[in-house]
Amino acid sequence: MRTKYIDLIDQTFDFPQDEFNLNSDHCLTFHGIDLMELIEKHGTPLKFHYLPQISNNIQRAKGWFRESMINTGYSGQYHYCYCTKSSHFSFVLDEALKNNIHIETSSAFDIDIVMNLYKSKKLNPKSYVICNGFKPERYLQKIAQLIEETNLRVIPIVDNIKELDDLCRITKKKLNIGIRIAAEEEPKFTFYTSRLGIRYRDIVPFYNDFVKNNKQVEIKMLHFFINTGITDTAYYWNELTKCLRVYSQLKKICPSLNSLNIGGGFPIKTSLGFEFDYAYMVKEIIMQVQRVCEENEIPEPDIFTEFGSFTVGESGGAIFSVLHQKQQNDREKWNMIDSSFMTNLPDTWSINKRFVMLPINRWNDNYERILLGGLTCDSDDYYNSEQHSNAIYLPKFDREKPLYIGFFNTGAYQETIGGFGGLKHCLIPEPKHVLIKRDRNGKFLNEVFSEEQTPEDYLAILGYQQTK
Repeated sequence: MRTKYIDLIDQTFDFPQDEFNLNSDHCLTFHGIDLMELIEKHGTPLKFHYLPQISNNIQRAKGWFRESMINTGYSGQYHYCYCTKSSHFSFVLDEALKNNIHIETSSAFDIDIVMNLYKSKKLNPKSYVICNGFKPERYLQKIAQLIEETNLRVIPIVDNIKELDDLCRITKKKLNIGIRIAAEEEPKFTFYTSRLGIRYRDIVPFYNDFVKNNKQVEIKMLHFFINTGITDTAYYWNELTKCLRVYSQLKKICPSLNSLNIGGGFPIKTSLGFEFDYAYMVKEIIMQVQRVCEENEIPEPDIFTEFGSFTVGESGGAIFSVLHQKQQNDREKWNMIDSSFMTNLPDTWSINKRFVMLPINRWNDNYERILLGGLTCDSDDYYNSEQHSNAIYLPKFDREKPLYIGFFNTGAYQETIGGFGGLKHCLIPEPKHVLIKRDRNGKFLNEVFSEEQTPEDYLAILGYQQTK
């Protein structure tokens, strides 16, 4: 009878996979990284980023669009933008910008990061900066500063009519703007239309009433994004078709319009059974745009994307130790980890998101069905299912044999939503954070980005002692 954990994985998934494999000690590796070696050096709980994966995913996406445009004879260009809100860390931007990409921002403080990158010459002077989101006065002031003090190609994406009026008041420089479409949401949503952007039917009147005779302003871009992301569903294709219809109507009366921004939304791997045909989706999008342009006898627009999670998500991971097992009733066993899901992987709690979860060691041991519990006293601090099943299976708990578990592809949003370096629920500390790179010979190098939070860190934040 096959009862070992490796048997369970073998009969459920194709394994090994590109990024996951076992070494000679039957312990898990991630992109070739010896995770047990990482644990022995740094301990747990531990968070890490494998930086080369950021460049890898950028180049994959560029390749899909390049190939599709060549094969279809598409005449527009493709521009890859990184959505900074997914992870603002300098090490992420430094790696991403090696790949000749552009930036999408969401807030006033984002612009300070862009200015820092520009002044340090990490950002190409001719790069696009797409300024998205609802824009309070401070954000608008920063956008105006960026337009006036740099030669970056700044495109504010207008969310409402007042934003354009305010920008024209703040700066007298030429404004190349985009318009965000307020897309209709999926039927299961609790609201019908996105709170961001301008309604489909109001876009052409907006141009006629506020832009057409304004010599300071030119519309360059139409921006389209839906919360479900890029998916092969009738809902997605229907919304894209409506967007293209508006683009065609606007292009016929607005010659300056030359770009279509289809936002972000490429999915990332959430289980070993994940399947998504990225190349197919890209080709279908390109062909849809091409078809509508031919039907309406208009030039094919440049295509912009704003991939955030896809850029950085698959570079991240978190490793925990199982501290103890509690048998709470006849059926439920709780493995308690040395950290918290709510605080350090907050999407598992807030939106019930699932990541790739695998043990690091003991793959040749028998397995059992368990629940995973975090250290806070909150009843919601748990992780109880995987994408492919309604249960978690791990090697059997043994007091004499430590068990380490990893959560993978956690690189997007978890630090910012969890409040990196700040207060955590029940004062659970921020784990040590390690960056992993490769040298010219392919050897792995790791460096500590931040140490685990200390009691002194919390006392200072809470006002019990002064910071140094």
